[in-house]
Amino acid sequence: MKAIVWDKGLRFVEDYPPPEPKKGEALIRVIMAGICNTDLEIMKGYMGFTGILGHEFVGVVEVVTGDNRCLIGRRVVGEINCGCGMCPAYCLKGLQNHCPGRTTLGIAKKDGAFAEYITLPEGNLYEVPDNLSDEEAVFTEPLAAAFEITDQIHVKPTDRVLVIGDGKLGLLCALALKLTGADVSLAGRHGAKLEIAQDQQVTAITIEELIIEKIYDIVVEATGRPDGLATALKLVRPRGTIVLKSTVADERRINLTPVVVDEIHLVGSRCGPFKPALRAMSKGGINVKPLISGIFPFSEAPRAFEKARERESLKIIIDFR
Repeated sequence: MKAIVWDKGLRFVEDYPPPEPKKGEALIRVIMAGICNTDLEIMKGYMGFTGILGHEFVGVVEVVTGDNRCLIGRRVVGEINCGCGMCPAYCLKGLQNHCPGRTTLGIAKKDGAFAEYITLPEGNLYEVPDNLSDEEAVFTEPLAAAFEITDQIHVKPTDRVLVIGDGKLGLLCALALKLTGADVSLAGRHGAKLEIAQDQQVTAITIEELIIEKIYDIVVEATGRPDGLATALKLVRPRGTIVLKSTVADERRINLTPVVVDEIHLVGSRCGPFKPALRAMSKGGINVKPLISGIFPFSEAPRAFEKARERESLKIIIDFR
């Protein structure tokens, strides 16, 4: 099968062995897959992963080995973490995403979605509403990560919220948080990206215009930069909340004294719920189409990765059809 493999370099191969689904898993034919910043960070050394990259996908179920035969032929997206399902401290308490023995699609110990076929547990899969295009469905996983914020903290309509970072995840976080009714602003460096937020009723601020004051109830750090937390600490009010979304390969020392002195609530935030993400797109609450910067066939995958590295790019999608 066609696949994009990372092993100290990118390889674009056409004869990679297809995966065999285990008991309780489904075999999924990938239609489209999106390039994420995490994929680019893995290529810099993040997680030490080798294998097939990619975790944002839409595909069609071809084989099931469990009881959910109704999934066959269905268009699906899927949660990327695969817990053991048995450990009492995590999986049996609904914390499969934190299972010490978990694998993660295209990130940790499991080949990912930049391939013609993948396998996932049947319980990880969600059917895609008929009114969503394949391109939109690719956004389900990153949009779910944005909705994880409202699962973790209570965002009130009276809150003043700032998202810093106008990349793909920052934009999705701002759009998801806007649905809470809070006063949401997005700060970034790229006018065209900020316009996407403005078009969906999110206040946009350039970094140059951003007043460095501790006035925000909630600051979401989605800069993708190692100094993002230090910036957030300059913007959140005492006893406010910082939500960390960036995962970067680079490391940097940071002075955490302000967290103590200002009694900041610091929240790490990762993967999130798929149902509200699918519902928000299906009902028209969030329009992800303006975030698509290009769709490339597998034959042009090297160019797709070059495009994904460009500062002005947002979502780059690879078409496996």
